[in-house]
Amino acid sequence: MRLNDAYADIEPVGRCVMPIAAAKAGPSAHESVGSSSGGTLLDASWPQSTMGKAIHYALDQWESLEVYLQDPLIEIDNNLVENAIRPTALGKKNWLFFGDAKAGERSAVIYSIIESCRRHGVEPYTYLCDVLRRLPSMTNWQIKDITPKAWARSRKELTQKAA
Repeated sequence: MRLNDAYADIEPVGRCVMPIAAAKAGPSAHESVGSSSGGTLLDASWPQSTMGKAIHYALDQWESLEVYLQDPLIEIDNNLVENAIRPTALGKKNWLFFGDAKAGERSAVIYSIIESCRRHGVEPYTYLCDVLRRLPSMTNWQIKDITPKAWARSRKELTQKAA
């Protein structure tokens, strides 16, 4: 079980209160960096060895780790983002050559729209069919009404009124 999951139901009171993650990991983390920054860990392994590079990398990430320890709302990984972009990332070799730089930009826009639809629980095909049908009669001021988030909200309101 991850630390963030174990304490997900606890609301942070404010920045002045030391979060649970920092209380559990912070003191020992501070002690370990204190001993390693003096050179004892780096001296114990060759600086160009794999272990030396790993330790050096970890020490370079120390500031980010402290931010994570101070704020319980920060996730330690980015699995949600990686899972969201995986379908696009898996096909990128297939889409490497678009033939034109503008074609690459247009496909990036389409991929962004599709991922935004998925994030807001909207079926991309249904959304695109509806939006592309309505788009010719709309003004640029109405674009905010057809973003996937706004579209999902309006569909939800329509179904609630119909029920």
